[in-house]
Amino acid sequence: MSKIDFMELDGKVLRIFLTILEESSVSKAADRLGVTQSAISHTLGKLRQILGDPLFVRSGQGLTPTERALSLKEPVQQVLDNMRALTEERPFNPLSERMDIQIATNDMPRELIFPDLLREARAEDIRLQLEFIPSGVPDPDLLRSDRCQLMLTPLPPDGPDIFQKRLVTSPLMVFYDAAHRDPPQDWQAYCDSDHVEVRFADGRNARAVMRGVDQSQIRAPIVTLPHFNAIPPFVKGSTLISTDTALMKLGPLASLDCAPLPFASDPVTIYMVWHQRSTNDPAHRWLRRRIETIATMLQT
Repeated sequence: MSKIDFMELDGKVLRIFLTILEESSVSKAADRLGVTQSAISHTLGKLRQILGDPLFVRSGQGLTPTERALSLKEPVQQVLDNMRALTEERPFNPLSERMDIQIATNDMPRELIFPDLLREARAEDIRLQLEFIPSGVPDPDLLRSDRCQLMLTPLPPDGPDIFQKRLVTSPLMVFYDAAHRDPPQDWQAYCDSDHVEVRFADGRNARAVMRGVDQSQIRAPIVTLPHFNAIPPFVKGSTLISTDTALMKLGPLASLDCAPLPFASDPVTIYMVWHQRSTNDPAHRWLRRRIETIATMLQT
C-alpha cells in the first residue's frame, strides 16, 4: 500500500476529525455533517495512518480520544480558521454561493427573526441553509469549536475572542390566562403565584435574565419545561403564570395574555454573538446585517 503523507490532509478531513472529537461517535458525526458513516470511517482510517495514532478508542457506546487527538484539537481548529481567513476579502455575491450556518438560539429569537429572513432570502434566490441548536445559557466553546457560527441570546458568553452586538431590548412581562385569573398586583402576590419555568439542558433556568430582584422569595415552579414553546398548554386553562420578555407575545407565547410585572425589573436585551474568526467573513457580515434589519423592525 502506498504511503499517505500530510498532503492528503484538507479542510474537509480536518473538519471531520473535529466533529468526531466533539460528538465522540462516528454515527453522530455522520448525522451532523450529512454524510454516510462509511465516509466518516474511511476518513478516520486515513487520519490514523497519516498521524500514526489510533486517535479514538471505543468506550461503551462511544469513542474516547487519545492524548494525541486531544492535543490536536486547538492546532486543527487554528488551521481551519486560517483557511477561512484566506477568503475574507473575496468578492462576495449572495446569489452566487450557498451559505450554510449553524445558529445557537432559543425559541423566541428563532421564531421572530429567522422565518422572515429565510423567506426573504428564498424570494431573492439566495441559497441560505440554516441549522438551529438550542443555546440555553450558552457556552463560548460552541463558537470556539465552530459547532455554531452565531448565537442569539440574552446571556452572551464572555471572552477576548467573542464578539457581541445588541439587537433588541424588551421588558419582562407576566403571561397568564385571563379567563382563569388576573395578573398579580404586587410583589407578594407574584411570589405566591404558581409559576411555570424553563430550565435548560445544563440545569440553569431562564429566570437568570431577571435581575435586580430577590428571586429566593419566589415560589418554586409547579412546572419546569425544556423550552418556551411548551409553556402555553400548561398556562391555558389554569392559574399558572410565566415570566418572559414582551417579545414572546409575538412568538412562542402569542396565545397567552400578558401584563407588566408588578415590580421593577431590568429589561432583557438580546445579543448577537460570534467568534472573532467570523468578524470579517463577507457571508457572515451579510447575514448579521440582515438579522439586524429584521430585529430593528421588531423594536418599532
